[in-house]
Amino acid sequence: MELLEIIICIFIAILTMAVGFFVGITYRKRIAEAKIGSAEQQADRIIEDAVKQGEQKKKEALIEAKEEIIKNKNEADREIKERRAEVHRLEKRVTQKEENLDKKIDNLDKKEEQYNKKLKELQGKEEEIEEIKKKQLSVLEEYSGLTSEQAKAYLIDKYESEARRDCAVKLIEIEQELKEKADEKAKNIVTLAIQRIAANHVSEATVSVVDLPNDEMKGRIIGREGRNIRTIENLTGVDLIIDDTPEAITLSSFDPMRREIARLTIEKLITDGRIHPARIEEAVERSRKEVEAIVKQEGESAVLSAGIHSMNSELIKLLGRLKYRTSYGQNVLMHSIEVSYIAGMMAEELGIEPMLARRAGLLHDIGKALNHEVEGSHTQLGVEIAKKYRENKEVIHAIEAHHNDIEPQTLVAVLVQAADAVSAARPGARRENLETYIKRLQKLEEIANSYEGIEKSFAIQAGRELRLMVKPEIVTDESMVFIAKDIVKKIETELEYPGQIKVNVIRESRAVEIAK
Repeated sequence: MELLEIIICIFIAILTMAVGFFVGITYRKRIAEAKIGSAEQQADRIIEDAVKQGEQKKKEALIEAKEEIIKNKNEADREIKERRAEVHRLEKRVTQKEENLDKKIDNLDKKEEQYNKKLKELQGKEEEIEEIKKKQLSVLEEYSGLTSEQAKAYLIDKYESEARRDCAVKLIEIEQELKEKADEKAKNIVTLAIQRIAANHVSEATVSVVDLPNDEMKGRIIGREGRNIRTIENLTGVDLIIDDTPEAITLSSFDPMRREIARLTIEKLITDGRIHPARIEEAVERSRKEVEAIVKQEGESAVLSAGIHSMNSELIKLLGRLKYRTSYGQNVLMHSIEVSYIAGMMAEELGIEPMLARRAGLLHDIGKALNHEVEGSHTQLGVEIAKKYRENKEVIHAIEAHHNDIEPQTLVAVLVQAADAVSAARPGARRENLETYIKRLQKLEEIANSYEGIEKSFAIQAGRELRLMVKPEIVTDESMVFIAKDIVKKIETELEYPGQIKVNVIRESRAVEIAK
């Protein structure tokens, strides 16, 4: 019984649950259907509102578009009216100009008629004048007994000879006056340049003295059996003179660069204290590098001193090497800078570009940086170097002409030539025995005078040129060449001289008459 009741209760519970489940599903369905209906109504309402708003927006857009169209139309109408007014104004101006042109054309036509009328009158008068002229010429020919051509030739010959004579006299006067003024101006320019440079460089010696800390160092420099001193002399090419002079040794060489390398080497060895052949080689190599650095620095300093803004780096190095070159005891680099200054100052006085003159003056002796190593005169080497590094043509010409190897063709070349002479001739600049110098000049003139037909001889330009005046009745133009070559050979055989000597043979014929 209890089991039955339990089963019934379970059945009732299951039935109750099934009924509840069915009722719940039915209730939820209805609620969902109600929500769906409400959502559909709301959606329809929203769509309706959107359609209404769209219609409203459409109407507003149409209104705005119509207003914009009206506005644009008004602006277009206004612009068309303005342009029509402008066109009308231009048409009016063109019409006015056409009327003015018509008036001018009418005036020109009238003037042309007047001109043609006057031209006809002038032509008639010219014909009358020509007729009168012919009559007068016939009368003159009748009285003079000469035709017009003969009379014209006579007058031309007469007045031409008189004009030539007057011109010749005037030209001589002008030439003399110009020479006097030119000489005076040249003297003033050179004097001013010399006053402004006022350098006090003196000739340099060919020896250097190195101070020693003590006399014991002399023995260490000599080394066992003289091996150290031999090594130094062989590596540097300098003679070491070790005598009784206390605490000093002397370096002797005509090459200042070698002397400088030797001096730096010995100073390094003294400071280091280790003196033997291997150490000497190291010191010589280091000293050589130091001198090369000094050479570059000196070249750059020279370029800056001369006021030159740009120059090839290889040319700058060659310029620096001139610090260790001398000419008759004069330092070549200082001489080049001095020539640059003087040439630049004279160029300024003459109104010529001073930069070009200074550049030519600085480079005029650049060939001396090489002429120990390469065959040829320093002038030829300088020209080759300048061409190699693409220097200015006027600078190259000045280098080539500064010793009159060729005739100077530019003012810059003449200025460099003059500045070179001023710098070299300055007292104290060069060292040469006066007696030896005079003897060389006398010997040159003596060699020249030994040839037949030489009337006068002059050793000029410090013995760089031998100028000969020959007798034209004895020496012909063809024989002048042979005389010059013979004298050159004799000079090369009998004389010792620096640089080159130019032999210039001059033959001139003169026609002289005396007015009594």
